[in-house]
Amino acid sequence: MTLRFACAASALTLICALSAPAHAQAPDSLAVEATAAIATTGKADSTELAGFDLNRAAPPAASPVTGGTAPGQIAVSAAAAASAAAVQDAPAQRDERFSVVLNQDAFFGFYPTFNGLIPVSDNVDLSFYGIMWTTPSFGNGGGNDLWTEFGIGANFISNEGKLQIKPQVGLTNGAQLSRGVRAPNGNSTGTGSNFADGIVPSLTVNYSDDSFEAEYYGGYYAALRNRNETGSLDFLHTWINAGYKFTGNFSAGAHYELLSNTRAVGGNTAVVYQWVGPYVQFSLSKGFFARFTAGADIEEGGDGDFYKLAVGMSF
Repeated sequence: MTLRFACAASALTLICALSAPAHAQAPDSLAVEATAAIATTGKADSTELAGFDLNRAAPPAASPVTGGTAPGQIAVSAAAAASAAAVQDAPAQRDERFSVVLNQDAFFGFYPTFNGLIPVSDNVDLSFYGIMWTTPSFGNGGGNDLWTEFGIGANFISNEGKLQIKPQVGLTNGAQLSRGVRAPNGNSTGTGSNFADGIVPSLTVNYSDDSFEAEYYGGYYAALRNRNETGSLDFLHTWINAGYKFTGNFSAGAHYELLSNTRAVGGNTAVVYQWVGPYVQFSLSKGFFARFTAGADIEEGGDGDFYKLAVGMSF
């Protein structure tokens, strides 16, 4: 009789020892599976996480031991509830992004651009960008010393990602703003290129929701080299556009753009162009888009119409 009782007690002890670790490990295993799913897809879907039900996903709990709930089981249940709440409240993970856009228009010619975004907090990205200006007249006329722009900044995200505000500062390299290297008399020679030819503080604001899209850009191109009466140039470049999304693949709207020479040889200033016209855009779900804009140069003395074509890819 004593032997049977001892065996029964040992069996009960073994069952409790085996069942408690399995119950304690359930929340951790779910967290690992959720993490693995995020790592596999590259981003977490907040809707799926919000609908996650730990009670449905967890394995059936062992039958309670007669005589009440053990303190260890209460602690495990509290840990499971805390783990489930953490999974449900976790913000959607934002990926690193990189975009390349091929541009061509009536004034600047052909110029590829790129922009990279690296998340540094829940609502802020580190931003870096570049513009490869290929128009020979922005260099020294022979295809060399081409104007090259590179900069960094920050991207602030709000309104559930619908609004993005991106201040940046860039450096231009070449001869467009500095007008070449400096001659012995201090004036620009019009030849040769300069590192840090100019500085470009800028601000870009984008808004996009299910039916509306808009963008503002303002950048000031200020020469850093050869700043004298017969040397460098400064420019203000700004635009604003807004449109309606008719479908997920097609949108259209209006575009206004201004380029002004705010500091020229002899201290003169002049508006280079003012463009106004409509645009159409086609977008694909995988991050590709094409936008065509055209219209009139409304600046007094403006010569001809304008057109812009941009083809973009986001990864």
